[in-house]
Amino acid sequence: MRHERALARRLTRRQGTATRDRWLISYADFMTLLFAFFTTMYAISTVDASKLSSVAVGMQTAFDSATADVRPRTPTTLRAAPPAGRGIAGLAAGPAAAVPDARTEIERALGDMLSSHRLQLTADRRGLVLTIPEATAFPAGSADMSPAFEAALTRLSDALQRLPHGVRVEGHTDDMPIHTPQFSSNWELSTARATHVVQFLIQRGALAPGRLSAAGYAEFHPVGENATLEGRAHNRRVDVIVLNAATSAAEEPPANDPNR
Repeated sequence: MRHERALARRLTRRQGTATRDRWLISYADFMTLLFAFFTTMYAISTVDASKLSSVAVGMQTAFDSATADVRPRTPTTLRAAPPAGRGIAGLAAGPAAAVPDARTEIERALGDMLSSHRLQLTADRRGLVLTIPEATAFPAGSADMSPAFEAALTRLSDALQRLPHGVRVEGHTDDMPIHTPQFSSNWELSTARATHVVQFLIQRGALAPGRLSAAGYAEFHPVGENATLEGRAHNRRVDVIVLNAATSAAEEPPANDPNR
């Protein structure tokens, strides 16, 4: 009887020790996951695609080896994300974006407004983008062009007449809702502004209608943060895009195109 009680006490002590030390397993798992998380964050912070790929494959192999179902996997090639841009105007420029003749003509026609930052001229993969802020072009909530903007468009149309490129006009707004007798949404306002610019370029600028197109994007292609007054001001704009050859080729062909 005494022997049985001694044996029971020894078993109780061993079970207590095992119960107390059981937390080490969870702690080790947590530290492993924490190490993996910070390793991944470090790899991403350096924007090194090859390093991130190696880390991802290594982590995948390590975690897969701990499971009963181990299957060969083909490593996925990871590509670094493109640099953060400003909406669609921040698309990375490439060889297809080159329209040097258009840049020269527009800078000659609107140099004073560009140097004073009333207009902005940039290039992306669509072509050459002339950005006109709302403050330069339209009264708030209206699609009626200001006299100063009409004068600038007249000068711009003179430059565009000397170029062969297609031209797309895009209207953009901030995310503040609009509901007026004329416009029930930002879609209608942005589209009306782009359409009015196209009409002016045809009627007053004498550009061929087949070269032009208009699009309204409302608040959904921002170039700034809508949380700030400055960001919303940047988003309220019209972009006149001189399309490069690659973008023009991707556009919908005209109805009389024999290859349509």
